[in-house]
Amino acid sequence: MRYLILSLALALGLAAPLRADEGAQAVISAQIEAFLAQDVARAYGYATPFIQQKFGTPEQFGAMVRDGYPMVWKPSDVIFLDAKDIAGKLWQSVSLRDATGAGWIVEYEMVETPDGWRINGVRVTPAPDATA
Repeated sequence: MRYLILSLALALGLAAPLRADEGAQAVISAQIEAFLAQDVARAYGYATPFIQQKFGTPEQFGAMVRDGYPMVWKPSDVIFLDAKDIAGKLWQSVSLRDATGAGWIVEYEMVETPDGWRINGVRVTPAPDATA
């Protein structure tokens, strides 16, 4: 069901011209879908060239996310929150739960590249009980 919802959101998002936050949300959704499918090569493709160069291979990138960001690797209850422009960069906040049920707020730093929006990093904080 989760795959269906993410796929539908992505398909609907691509059907109309995208605002910056909608484009960012589509990329984040697609990367989450790739992680859930354990398709690290596809997930790696949504990272900026800087991140790709930093990790070198999809496998190293996937291991970093799996081991360091389990809430991003296998999330549930994904809810998009506000997007903010901070110092000229788009930060998209997402509320999600990890495999243990803990709530998190993940802020994705998004960069617009010639190939479209890409993820340049995340900041993760525990979600207040009322948010997630």
